[in-house]
Amino acid sequence: MERIYSFYIILIPIVFLVADFVNNQNRTMQENKTIEETKDYIGMWVTKNGYIRHELLPNNRYDEARGNRKSAYQGRYKVTDNHIDYKDDTGFTADGDFKDGILYHAGMILYKEKN
Repeated sequence: MERIYSFYIILIPIVFLVADFVNNQNRTMQENKTIEETKDYIGMWVTKNGYIRHELLPNNRYDEARGNRKSAYQGRYKVTDNHIDYKDDTGFTADGDFKDGILYHAGMILYKEKN
């Protein structure tokens, strides 16, 4: 009986250490994912003053509004890692980068709108 008790005294801390290690590994893997992998880019991105609004749709289309002008520009986009490439329906191209939940695009800073 004493041997079994000693075994559990050693085993229980090991189980908790392994569980904590696995949990930390999963959290680190999630934190290191690119925005392309998480799909967190989908949604509305706006400048601080709200004048420019990019809606990134799940079908890789975007709709950009400027001021009172809805759908000022529309086109396709492609996200690769943390980079976005735009091509509007007239053929104009632009790009940007996502960093720490912020979209840096053509000299503008856009923030994701909360639902």
